[in-house]
Amino acid sequence: MARMHSRKKGKSGSKHPPKMFPPTWLEYSKEEIEALVVKLRKKGVSPGLIGITLRDQYGIPNVKLITGKKVTDILEENGMKPKYPEDLLNLIKKAVEIRKHLEENKKDYHSKRGLELTESKIRRLVKYYRRTKKLPEDWRYDPEQAVLLVR
Repeated sequence: MARMHSRKKGKSGSKHPPKMFPPTWLEYSKEEIEALVVKLRKKGVSPGLIGITLRDQYGIPNVKLITGKKVTDILEENGMKPKYPEDLLNLIKKAVEIRKHLEENKKDYHSKRGLELTESKIRRLVKYYRRTKKLPEDWRYDPEQAVLLVR
């Protein structure tokens, strides 16, 4: 199947190896990992970077494999869930940066196309998050409000 915004085909992304049990060499217990997740979130680290930090600095290959819960589920249990999903915020930041670039470079038509594609991804994600109740029903993407949301 072809990709949405290009004529290329390809794999959708990397896959984790199918393991059903935690590694035997792991030194951390389930409670210690949950405490590390909460500690990192208190420092202001985003959920995606928490997983990367645990992998690279603590040698924890997969939080869900060991604890049975995703990083966002652990944060939700401890009342530290982010207000907006991380992937949506990253796309909004990207759209704000492209708009800022287009203010200085009005004839950059390639970036205008990139902005259209990015904002269509945002709208699709918002539709999904409204349907799954992760965003309120009346939440709308507004470019002027997005600048305030990113800051």
